[in-house]
Amino acid sequence: MNTVSLSPVLLELFDGQQLHEKKQLAMPLLTVNEDGYPHQAMVSVGEVIAIDSEHLRLALWGGTTTTTNILRTGQALLTFVWQGVSYALRVSLTPLPALPDALYARARFVATIEHIREDTAKYATLTSGITIELHQADEVLERWQQTLQELLR
Repeated sequence: MNTVSLSPVLLELFDGQQLHEKKQLAMPLLTVNEDGYPHQAMVSVGEVIAIDSEHLRLALWGGTTTTTNILRTGQALLTFVWQGVSYALRVSLTPLPALPDALYARARFVATIEHIREDTAKYATLTSGITIELHQADEVLERWQQTLQELLR
């Protein structure tokens, strides 16, 4: 199925709440390098928050290849598996101003959803995508909560 707005399931995933229940999800964020090849980074639910059904905000580390690619092209693809469905969100991104008092300095972007592809297989059930186990979960979850609060400013 193809759409351009977040379903209730995705709005809940990216609502910034109950991070401890979503902390295992790692999402490839794909951009394109200057040489035309794809570049993959990984983001978490602690770096992406929904503003409404058509917009996300992302917090990325400054100076990275991913951030450089986004600043150059204004485009990315966010992919993940959630609740048995594979998602690919094509987004256009616009930089947000830096927060001088941010606890964790990040490059911040507003992402407008251009296209969402939902994919399932009739012959199989998707059981997971890329998952992670946090080493210091309490510390990371605290950082994620602060990052998401700063994205909303």
